[in-house]
Amino acid sequence: MLKKTNIGYSLLKGLVCLICISPLYVMFYLSLSSSTYYFAQEWFPKEMLWENFTTAWTKAAFNKAFLNSTVITLGAVAVLVLISASAGYAAARFQTKVNRFFFNLMLMSMLVPGIINTVPLYTLMRKINAINTYWGIILLLACSSLPFSVFLYESFISSMSAELEEAAMLDGCTRFQSFWTIVFPQLKPITATVVIMQGIGIWNNYSQTVFFLQDKNYHTVPLAISRFFNTYGADYNLMAASAVIGLLPVIIIFIILQKEFVSGLSAGAVKG
Repeated sequence: MLKKTNIGYSLLKGLVCLICISPLYVMFYLSLSSSTYYFAQEWFPKEMLWENFTTAWTKAAFNKAFLNSTVITLGAVAVLVLISASAGYAAARFQTKVNRFFFNLMLMSMLVPGIINTVPLYTLMRKINAINTYWGIILLLACSSLPFSVFLYESFISSMSAELEEAAMLDGCTRFQSFWTIVFPQLKPITATVVIMQGIGIWNNYSQTVFFLQDKNYHTVPLAISRFFNTYGADYNLMAASAVIGLLPVIIIFIILQKEFVSGLSAGAVKG
């Protein structure tokens, strides 16, 4: 009976994986096909047209878009990790009523749909001259990702023993020094989780960048792909190729950090 159950679970997991992979398969299939080749004639294109990627890269002006996305994503993730790790440490180690109140208030902010903040955010960004600037969008995206990241760090740090940092403070370290020299190096798993989860969201962000990066010189990859789709909407092969180009960096980062990502989620899921 147990063997049949295991087989059933394996078949179910295989079906779920197949459903998840099938859109990616269709996208890669189309990206390597010609515009005159119809989908589903073969399991794989008879003639793989790698030049579709070159054409899409050139026509979508991905050179500048990739540079913009890289600068914005790296900057926002760096700011996010530094602030959320510090805030998570403070929330985990100082369980005062005031700290818990602000921590819970921050978590409640995740219930507010982002679209509601668009108009006041736009007004604020315009007043401080942050529209069409790297620093403006970096701070905006980092702040938008802050509540959930602080929650992850707080859960992870709460599950850690405080003995090492207490010993370091007895030896003369300040609280600040003990955090950065003792605690922060132990946060690699949850940091990888934050980098992947929030970094992917920042890289793929469209709803906010479309409002605050109106100048083409600051367009990110999602904005470049959107502009490319509007121009070449009838050419599905080039559209698929551009989507694959935008997706590759995310896949590479996930493959590199997947072990830490899984361990960070499992370790931070349960306190104590």
